[in-house]
Amino acid sequence: MLTAFARAFKTPDLRKKLLFTLGIIVVYRVGTHVPIPGVDYKNVQTCIDSAEANQGLFGLVNMFSGGALLQITIFALGIMPYITASIILQLLTVVIPRLEALKKEGQAGTAKITQYTRYLTIALAILQGTGLVATARSGALFQGCPVASQIVPDQSIFVTITMVITMTAGTAAVMWLGELITDRGIGNGMSILMFISIAATFPSALWAIKTQGSLAGGWIEFGTVIVVGLVVIGLVVFVEQAQRRIPVQYAKRMIGRRSYGGTSTYIPLKVNQAGIIPVIFASSLLYIPALVAQFAGGNSGWKIWIEKNLALPDAPMHIVLYFFLIIFFAFFYVAISFNPEEVADNMKKYGGFIPGIRAGRPTAEYLSYVLNRITWPGSLYLGLIALVPTMALAGFGANQNFPFGGTSILIIVGVGLETVKQIESQLQQRNYEGFLR
Repeated sequence: MLTAFARAFKTPDLRKKLLFTLGIIVVYRVGTHVPIPGVDYKNVQTCIDSAEANQGLFGLVNMFSGGALLQITIFALGIMPYITASIILQLLTVVIPRLEALKKEGQAGTAKITQYTRYLTIALAILQGTGLVATARSGALFQGCPVASQIVPDQSIFVTITMVITMTAGTAAVMWLGELITDRGIGNGMSILMFISIAATFPSALWAIKTQGSLAGGWIEFGTVIVVGLVVIGLVVFVEQAQRRIPVQYAKRMIGRRSYGGTSTYIPLKVNQAGIIPVIFASSLLYIPALVAQFAGGNSGWKIWIEKNLALPDAPMHIVLYFFLIIFFAFFYVAISFNPEEVADNMKKYGGFIPGIRAGRPTAEYLSYVLNRITWPGSLYLGLIALVPTMALAGFGANQNFPFGGTSILIIVGVGLETVKQIESQLQQRNYEGFLR
Protein backbone atom coordinates (compact mmCIF):
# COMPACT_ATOMS: atom_id res chain seq x y z
CA MET A 1 0.00 0.00 0.00
CA LEU A 2 2.85 2.40 0.81
CA THR A 3 4.35 1.67 -2.61
CA ALA A 4 1.02 2.46 -4.24
CA PHE A 5 0.86 5.77 -2.35
CA ALA A 6 4.37 6.61 -3.53
CA ARG A 7 3.40 5.86 -7.13
CA ALA A 8 0.25 7.93 -6.75
CA PHE A 9 2.32 10.96 -5.73
CA LYS A 10 4.67 10.35 -8.68
CA THR A 11 1.76 10.72 -11.11
CA PRO A 12 1.43 14.49 -11.83
CA ASP A 13 -2.36 14.76 -12.23
CA LEU A 14 -3.11 12.40 -9.34
CA ARG A 15 -0.57 14.16 -7.12
CA LYS A 16 -2.29 17.46 -7.89
CA LYS A 17 -5.65 16.01 -6.87
CA LEU A 18 -4.26 14.57 -3.63
CA LEU A 19 -2.54 17.83 -2.65
CA PHE A 20 -5.67 19.82 -3.48
CA THR A 21 -7.73 17.50 -1.28
CA LEU A 22 -5.24 17.84 1.57
CA GLY A 23 -5.38 21.64 1.23
CA ILE A 24 -9.19 21.63 1.50
CA ILE A 25 -8.96 19.37 4.55
CA VAL A 26 -6.58 21.83 6.24
CA VAL A 27 -8.97 24.72 5.55
CA TYR A 28 -11.86 22.68 6.94
CA ARG A 29 -10.00 21.80 10.13
CA VAL A 30 -8.95 25.41 10.66
CA GLY A 31 -12.57 26.50 10.36
CA THR A 32 -13.62 24.06 13.09
CA HIS A 33 -11.52 26.06 15.59
CA VAL A 34 -12.67 29.60 14.71
CA PRO A 35 -15.36 30.72 17.21
CA ILE A 36 -18.41 32.63 16.04
CA PRO A 37 -19.14 36.22 17.21
CA GLY A 38 -20.99 36.62 20.48
CA VAL A 39 -19.53 33.57 22.24
CA ASP A 40 -17.31 33.70 25.32
CA TYR A 41 -14.62 31.25 24.20
CA LYS A 42 -13.06 31.03 27.66
CA ASN A 43 -16.32 29.85 29.23
CA VAL A 44 -16.84 27.38 26.39
CA GLN A 45 -13.45 25.80 27.05
CA THR A 46 -14.21 25.66 30.76
CA CYS A 47 -17.40 23.71 30.08
CA ILE A 48 -15.73 21.41 27.55
CA ASP A 49 -13.06 20.52 30.10
CA SER A 50 -15.71 19.64 32.69
CA ALA A 51 -16.48 16.01 33.40
CA GLU A 52 -19.95 16.07 31.88
CA ALA A 53 -19.11 17.91 28.66
CA ASN A 54 -19.18 14.81 26.49
CA GLN A 55 -22.33 13.24 27.94
CA GLY A 56 -24.97 15.47 26.43
CA LEU A 57 -27.52 14.80 23.75
CA PHE A 58 -25.42 16.43 21.05
CA GLY A 59 -22.70 13.78 20.95
CA LEU A 60 -23.63 12.43 17.53
CA VAL A 61 -23.76 15.85 15.86
CA ASN A 62 -20.56 16.88 17.65
CA MET A 63 -18.84 13.78 16.25
CA PHE A 64 -19.95 14.63 12.68
CA SER A 65 -18.62 18.18 13.10
CA GLY A 66 -15.22 17.01 14.35
CA GLY A 67 -15.80 18.46 17.83
CA ALA A 68 -16.76 21.89 16.46
CA LEU A 69 -20.35 21.80 17.73
CA LEU A 70 -19.55 22.00 21.43
CA GLN A 71 -16.93 24.67 20.71
CA ILE A 72 -19.59 26.71 18.84
CA THR A 73 -17.35 27.59 15.88
CA ILE A 74 -18.23 28.76 12.36
CA PHE A 75 -18.31 25.10 11.22
CA ALA A 76 -20.24 24.00 14.32
CA LEU A 77 -23.00 22.29 12.34
CA GLY A 78 -20.47 20.55 10.11
CA ILE A 79 -21.75 18.19 7.45
CA MET A 80 -24.85 17.09 9.39
CA PRO A 81 -27.38 19.42 7.65
CA TYR A 82 -26.24 18.14 4.25
CA ILE A 83 -26.50 14.52 5.38
CA THR A 84 -30.01 15.12 6.70
CA ALA A 85 -31.06 16.93 3.52
CA SER A 86 -29.68 14.13 1.34
CA ILE A 87 -31.57 11.49 3.32
CA ILE A 88 -34.81 13.50 3.19
CA LEU A 89 -34.54 13.99 -0.59
CA GLN A 90 -33.79 10.31 -1.06
CA LEU A 91 -36.89 9.36 0.91
CA LEU A 92 -39.05 11.92 -0.89
CA THR A 93 -37.92 10.55 -4.26
CA VAL A 94 -39.96 7.43 -3.54
CA VAL A 95 -43.04 9.43 -2.48
CA ILE A 96 -43.10 12.40 -4.89
CA PRO A 97 -43.49 11.41 -8.58
CA ARG A 98 -41.78 14.61 -9.77
CA LEU A 99 -38.56 13.76 -7.92
CA GLU A 100 -38.72 10.17 -9.15
CA ALA A 101 -39.03 11.45 -12.73
CA LEU A 102 -36.02 13.73 -12.21
CA LYS A 103 -33.99 10.79 -10.92
CA LYS A 104 -34.71 8.87 -14.14
CA GLU A 105 -33.67 11.79 -16.38
CA GLY A 106 -29.99 11.08 -15.90
CA GLN A 107 -27.38 13.74 -15.30
CA ALA A 108 -29.76 16.70 -15.77
CA GLY A 109 -32.23 15.32 -13.27
CA THR A 110 -29.49 14.49 -10.78
CA ALA A 111 -28.18 18.07 -11.01
CA LYS A 112 -31.67 19.38 -10.25
CA ILE A 113 -32.01 17.10 -7.22
CA THR A 114 -28.57 18.24 -6.05
CA GLN A 115 -29.76 21.84 -6.25
CA TYR A 116 -32.82 20.98 -4.15
CA THR A 117 -30.49 19.31 -1.64
CA ARG A 118 -28.47 22.52 -1.34
CA TYR A 119 -31.58 24.61 -0.67
CA LEU A 120 -32.81 22.15 1.95
CA THR A 121 -29.35 22.10 3.55
CA ILE A 122 -29.44 25.87 4.05
CA ALA A 123 -32.95 25.67 5.52
CA LEU A 124 -31.91 22.92 7.92
CA ALA A 125 -28.77 24.86 8.84
CA ILE A 126 -30.89 27.86 9.82
CA LEU A 127 -33.16 25.62 11.89
CA GLN A 128 -30.34 23.73 13.60
CA GLY A 129 -28.30 26.89 14.11
CA THR A 130 -31.24 28.57 15.82
CA GLY A 131 -31.68 25.53 18.07
CA LEU A 132 -27.99 25.45 18.95
CA VAL A 133 -27.91 29.16 19.81
CA ALA A 134 -31.06 28.85 21.92
CA THR A 135 -29.58 25.86 23.73
CA ALA A 136 -26.29 27.68 24.35
CA ARG A 137 -28.09 30.79 25.64
CA SER A 138 -30.18 28.77 28.10
CA GLY A 139 -27.14 26.87 29.41
CA ALA A 140 -28.57 23.47 28.44
CA LEU A 141 -25.73 22.76 26.02
CA PHE A 142 -23.41 21.88 28.93
CA GLN A 143 -25.39 20.42 31.79
CA GLY A 144 -23.60 20.63 35.10
CA CYS A 145 -21.20 23.36 34.02
CA PRO A 146 -21.28 26.35 36.42
CA VAL A 147 -20.67 28.92 33.66
CA ALA A 148 -22.94 27.31 31.04
CA SER A 149 -25.42 30.20 31.17
CA GLN A 150 -22.60 32.70 30.54
CA ILE A 151 -21.45 31.23 27.20
CA VAL A 152 -23.45 33.91 25.33
CA PRO A 153 -23.06 37.08 27.45
CA ASP A 154 -25.02 39.36 25.10
CA GLN A 155 -28.40 37.75 24.39
CA SER A 156 -29.81 40.55 22.24
CA ILE A 157 -31.71 39.72 19.07
CA PHE A 158 -28.99 41.24 16.86
CA VAL A 159 -26.26 39.03 18.34
CA THR A 160 -28.51 35.97 18.08
CA ILE A 161 -29.26 36.59 14.39
CA THR A 162 -25.55 37.19 13.71
CA MET A 163 -24.65 33.87 15.32
CA VAL A 164 -27.27 31.97 13.31
CA ILE A 165 -26.21 33.62 10.04
CA THR A 166 -22.54 32.86 10.75
CA MET A 167 -23.20 29.17 11.37
CA THR A 168 -25.45 28.94 8.29
CA ALA A 169 -22.72 30.53 6.17
CA GLY A 170 -20.24 28.07 7.67
CA THR A 171 -22.48 25.16 6.62
CA ALA A 172 -22.68 26.57 3.08
CA ALA A 173 -18.88 26.86 3.05
CA VAL A 174 -18.49 23.24 4.19
CA MET A 175 -20.86 22.13 1.42
CA TRP A 176 -18.82 24.12 -1.11
CA LEU A 177 -15.55 22.61 0.12
CA GLY A 178 -17.01 19.13 -0.25
CA GLU A 179 -18.10 19.84 -3.81
CA LEU A 180 -14.62 21.18 -4.62
CA ILE A 181 -13.10 17.88 -3.48
CA THR A 182 -15.62 16.01 -5.64
CA ASP A 183 -14.90 18.12 -8.74
CA ARG A 184 -11.18 18.83 -8.48
CA GLY A 185 -9.95 16.38 -5.84
CA ILE A 186 -10.10 12.61 -5.52
CA GLY A 187 -13.92 12.49 -5.32
CA ASN A 188 -16.51 11.79 -2.61
CA GLY A 189 -16.02 15.24 -1.10
CA MET A 190 -18.79 15.12 1.50
CA SER A 191 -17.80 11.61 2.59
CA ILE A 192 -14.16 12.63 2.97
CA LEU A 193 -15.09 15.64 5.12
CA MET A 194 -17.23 13.33 7.25
CA PHE A 195 -14.29 10.93 7.50
CA ILE A 196 -11.96 13.75 8.63
CA SER A 197 -14.48 15.03 11.19
CA ILE A 198 -14.80 11.64 12.86
CA ALA A 199 -11.10 10.76 12.64
CA ALA A 200 -10.22 14.08 14.29
CA THR A 201 -11.97 12.96 17.51
CA PHE A 202 -10.07 9.65 17.75
CA PRO A 203 -6.84 10.84 19.47
CA SER A 204 -8.63 12.73 22.24
CA ALA A 205 -11.11 9.90 22.80
CA LEU A 206 -8.35 7.30 23.03
CA TRP A 207 -6.25 9.44 25.35
CA ALA A 208 -9.28 10.07 27.57
CA ILE A 209 -9.65 6.30 27.99
CA LYS A 210 -5.98 6.08 28.98
CA THR A 211 -6.18 8.92 31.51
CA GLN A 212 -9.38 7.53 33.06
CA GLY A 213 -7.96 4.01 33.34
CA SER A 214 -6.67 2.57 36.59
CA LEU A 215 -4.71 -0.51 35.47
CA ALA A 216 -0.99 0.18 34.92
CA GLY A 217 -1.63 3.88 34.59
CA GLY A 218 -4.43 3.30 32.09
CA TRP A 219 -2.25 1.49 29.55
CA ILE A 220 -4.11 -1.82 30.03
CA GLU A 221 -7.43 -0.20 29.11
CA PHE A 222 -5.76 1.69 26.26
CA GLY A 223 -4.24 -1.48 24.81
CA THR A 224 -7.50 -3.39 25.19
CA VAL A 225 -9.38 -0.69 23.31
CA ILE A 226 -6.81 -0.81 20.49
CA VAL A 227 -7.15 -4.60 20.22
CA VAL A 228 -10.95 -4.41 20.27
CA GLY A 229 -10.78 -1.67 17.64
CA LEU A 230 -8.67 -3.78 15.29
CA VAL A 231 -11.08 -6.71 15.67
CA VAL A 232 -14.07 -4.46 15.00
CA ILE A 233 -12.37 -2.94 11.93
CA GLY A 234 -11.63 -6.41 10.55
CA LEU A 235 -15.25 -7.48 11.09
CA VAL A 236 -16.61 -4.31 9.48
CA VAL A 237 -14.32 -4.63 6.44
CA PHE A 238 -15.32 -8.29 6.01
CA VAL A 239 -19.07 -7.60 6.16
CA GLU A 240 -18.94 -4.39 4.12
CA GLN A 241 -17.19 -6.24 1.30
CA ALA A 242 -19.55 -9.24 1.49
CA GLN A 243 -22.17 -9.52 -1.24
CA ARG A 244 -24.49 -11.99 -2.87
CA ARG A 245 -23.88 -12.09 -6.61
CA ILE A 246 -26.99 -13.07 -8.56
CA PRO A 247 -25.98 -14.30 -12.05
CA VAL A 248 -27.64 -12.65 -15.04
CA GLN A 249 -27.50 -13.99 -18.59
CA TYR A 250 -28.32 -11.85 -21.64
CA ALA A 251 -29.73 -13.56 -24.70
CA LYS A 252 -28.06 -13.19 -28.09
CA ARG A 253 -29.71 -10.92 -30.64
CA MET A 254 -28.97 -10.79 -34.36
CA ILE A 255 -29.11 -7.31 -35.87
CA GLY A 256 -28.18 -7.60 -39.52
CA ARG A 257 -25.07 -9.75 -39.66
CA ARG A 258 -23.89 -8.85 -36.18
CA SER A 259 -24.62 -10.67 -32.95
CA TYR A 260 -25.28 -8.64 -29.81
CA GLY A 261 -25.68 -9.81 -26.22
CA GLY A 262 -24.96 -13.27 -25.00
CA THR A 263 -22.85 -11.94 -22.13
CA SER A 264 -22.94 -13.02 -18.49
CA THR A 265 -22.87 -10.64 -15.55
CA TYR A 266 -24.27 -10.47 -12.02
CA ILE A 267 -26.29 -8.25 -9.69
CA PRO A 268 -24.23 -7.48 -6.55
CA LEU A 269 -26.46 -7.39 -3.47
CA LYS A 270 -24.46 -6.30 -0.44
CA VAL A 271 -25.09 -7.90 2.92
CA ASN A 272 -25.22 -4.41 4.40
CA GLN A 273 -27.34 -2.94 1.63
CA ALA A 274 -28.62 -0.08 3.84
CA GLY A 275 -25.18 1.20 4.87
CA ILE A 276 -25.00 3.58 7.83
CA ILE A 277 -28.47 5.10 7.34
CA PRO A 278 -30.35 2.81 9.83
CA VAL A 279 -27.95 3.69 12.65
CA ILE A 280 -28.39 7.43 12.01
CA PHE A 281 -32.18 7.07 11.83
CA ALA A 282 -32.35 5.07 15.07
CA SER A 283 -30.03 7.46 16.93
CA SER A 284 -31.97 10.52 15.77
CA LEU A 285 -35.32 8.98 16.74
CA LEU A 286 -34.10 8.11 20.23
CA TYR A 287 -32.74 11.63 20.70
CA ILE A 288 -36.18 13.20 20.22
CA PRO A 289 -37.83 12.16 23.55
CA ALA A 290 -34.61 12.85 25.46
CA LEU A 291 -34.39 16.31 23.88
CA VAL A 292 -38.02 17.07 24.75
CA ALA A 293 -37.42 15.98 28.34
CA GLN A 294 -34.30 18.15 28.56
CA PHE A 295 -36.18 21.33 27.68
CA ALA A 296 -39.30 20.46 29.70
CA GLY A 297 -39.58 22.18 33.04
CA GLY A 298 -40.36 20.57 36.38
CA ASN A 299 -39.84 17.01 37.52
CA SER A 300 -42.89 15.23 36.16
CA GLY A 301 -43.10 11.43 36.09
CA TRP A 302 -42.76 11.07 32.32
CA LYS A 303 -39.67 13.26 32.29
CA ILE A 304 -37.98 11.19 35.01
CA TRP A 305 -38.89 7.96 33.19
CA ILE A 306 -37.40 9.22 29.91
CA GLU A 307 -34.22 10.40 31.62
CA LYS A 308 -33.75 7.00 33.31
CA ASN A 309 -34.74 4.72 30.42
CA LEU A 310 -34.13 6.57 27.14
CA ALA A 311 -31.62 9.35 27.76
CA LEU A 312 -28.93 7.07 29.23
CA PRO A 313 -27.14 5.05 26.52
CA ASP A 314 -26.45 2.14 28.90
CA ALA A 315 -30.07 1.81 30.08
CA PRO A 316 -31.62 -1.58 29.17
CA MET A 317 -34.67 0.07 27.57
CA HIS A 318 -32.44 2.30 25.44
CA ILE A 319 -30.32 -0.66 24.29
CA VAL A 320 -33.33 -2.80 23.32
CA LEU A 321 -35.11 0.02 21.47
CA TYR A 322 -31.90 1.07 19.71
CA PHE A 323 -31.24 -2.48 18.51
CA PHE A 324 -34.76 -3.09 17.18
CA LEU A 325 -34.99 0.37 15.58
CA ILE A 326 -31.79 -0.35 13.63
CA ILE A 327 -33.27 -3.62 12.36
CA PHE A 328 -36.54 -1.90 11.41
CA PHE A 329 -34.85 0.97 9.56
CA ALA A 330 -32.49 -1.46 7.78
CA PHE A 331 -35.46 -3.24 6.20
CA PHE A 332 -37.27 0.06 5.64
CA TYR A 333 -34.37 1.72 3.83
CA VAL A 334 -33.61 -1.35 1.70
CA ALA A 335 -37.29 -1.49 0.70
CA ILE A 336 -37.30 2.10 -0.56
CA SER A 337 -33.80 2.15 -2.10
CA PHE A 338 -33.93 -1.12 -4.07
CA ASN A 339 -36.96 -1.84 -6.26
CA PRO A 340 -36.96 -5.49 -7.41
CA GLU A 341 -39.81 -4.87 -9.86
CA GLU A 342 -37.91 -2.07 -11.59
CA VAL A 343 -34.75 -4.20 -11.81
CA ALA A 344 -36.74 -7.13 -13.20
CA ASP A 345 -38.43 -4.89 -15.82
CA ASN A 346 -35.08 -3.46 -16.95
CA MET A 347 -33.62 -6.94 -17.26
CA LYS A 348 -36.61 -8.09 -19.32
CA LYS A 349 -36.40 -4.98 -21.50
CA TYR A 350 -32.78 -5.69 -22.48
CA GLY A 351 -33.16 -9.46 -22.82
CA GLY A 352 -31.62 -10.43 -19.49
CA PHE A 353 -32.72 -13.24 -17.19
CA ILE A 354 -31.59 -15.12 -14.12
CA PRO A 355 -30.78 -18.77 -15.00
CA GLY A 356 -33.65 -20.97 -13.80
CA ILE A 357 -35.98 -18.02 -13.14
CA ARG A 358 -38.57 -16.75 -15.61
CA ALA A 359 -38.36 -13.10 -16.61
CA GLY A 360 -40.84 -10.57 -15.25
CA ARG A 361 -42.74 -11.10 -12.01
CA PRO A 362 -40.97 -14.36 -10.98
CA THR A 363 -37.64 -12.52 -11.23
CA ALA A 364 -38.93 -9.68 -9.02
CA GLU A 365 -40.21 -12.18 -6.43
CA TYR A 366 -36.88 -14.02 -6.45
CA LEU A 367 -34.94 -10.76 -5.96
CA SER A 368 -37.24 -9.78 -3.07
CA TYR A 369 -36.74 -13.20 -1.47
CA VAL A 370 -32.93 -12.99 -1.71
CA LEU A 371 -32.90 -9.38 -0.51
CA ASN A 372 -34.94 -10.20 2.59
CA ARG A 373 -32.70 -13.17 3.38
CA ILE A 374 -29.45 -11.16 3.26
CA THR A 375 -30.95 -8.09 4.99
CA TRP A 376 -31.45 -10.06 8.20
CA PRO A 377 -27.72 -10.73 8.87
CA GLY A 378 -26.91 -7.21 7.65
CA SER A 379 -29.34 -5.59 10.10
CA LEU A 380 -28.16 -7.78 12.99
CA TYR A 381 -24.57 -6.86 12.16
CA LEU A 382 -25.44 -3.15 12.24
CA GLY A 383 -27.19 -3.55 15.58
CA LEU A 384 -24.26 -5.37 17.17
CA ILE A 385 -21.67 -2.90 15.86
CA ALA A 386 -23.77 0.03 17.08
CA LEU A 387 -23.92 -1.48 20.59
CA VAL A 388 -20.13 -1.67 20.95
CA PRO A 389 -19.97 1.90 22.39
CA THR A 390 -22.59 0.96 25.00
CA MET A 391 -20.59 -2.08 26.09
CA ALA A 392 -17.49 0.12 26.21
CA LEU A 393 -19.41 2.62 28.34
CA ALA A 394 -20.10 -0.10 30.88
CA GLY A 395 -16.67 -1.74 30.72
CA PHE A 396 -14.24 1.17 30.48
CA GLY A 397 -16.20 4.22 31.54
CA ALA A 398 -15.98 5.67 28.02
CA ASN A 399 -18.58 8.02 26.58
CA GLN A 400 -21.24 7.02 24.07
CA ASN A 401 -19.00 8.12 21.17
CA PHE A 402 -16.52 5.32 21.82
CA PRO A 403 -13.92 5.67 19.03
CA PHE A 404 -13.99 2.09 17.71
CA GLY A 405 -17.68 1.39 17.47
CA GLY A 406 -21.05 2.40 16.20
CA THR A 407 -21.50 5.12 13.65
CA SER A 408 -17.89 6.28 13.68
CA ILE A 409 -16.20 3.02 12.69
CA LEU A 410 -18.81 2.24 10.03
CA ILE A 411 -18.22 5.59 8.35
CA ILE A 412 -14.44 5.43 8.75
CA VAL A 413 -14.18 2.00 7.12
CA GLY A 414 -16.82 2.67 4.44
CA VAL A 415 -15.34 5.96 3.26
CA GLY A 416 -11.80 4.62 3.54
CA LEU A 417 -12.57 1.62 1.32
CA GLU A 418 -14.36 3.76 -1.26
CA THR A 419 -11.52 6.31 -1.42
CA VAL A 420 -8.89 3.59 -1.77
CA LYS A 421 -10.86 2.01 -4.62
CA GLN A 422 -11.09 5.34 -6.44
CA ILE A 423 -7.35 5.98 -6.20
CA GLU A 424 -6.69 2.35 -7.17
CA SER A 425 -8.80 2.68 -10.32
CA GLN A 426 -6.83 5.75 -11.39
CA LEU A 427 -3.55 3.91 -10.75
CA GLN A 428 -4.68 0.90 -12.76
CA GLN A 429 -5.52 3.16 -15.71
CA ARG A 430 -1.82 3.99 -15.84
CA ASN A 431 -0.72 0.32 -15.58
CA TYR A 432 0.27 0.72 -11.94
CA GLU A 433 -0.34 -1.85 -9.26
CA GLY A 434 -3.27 -0.90 -7.05
CA PHE A 435 -3.83 -0.90 -3.30
CA LEU A 436 -5.86 -4.10 -3.12
CA ARG A 437 -3.71 -6.97 -4.39
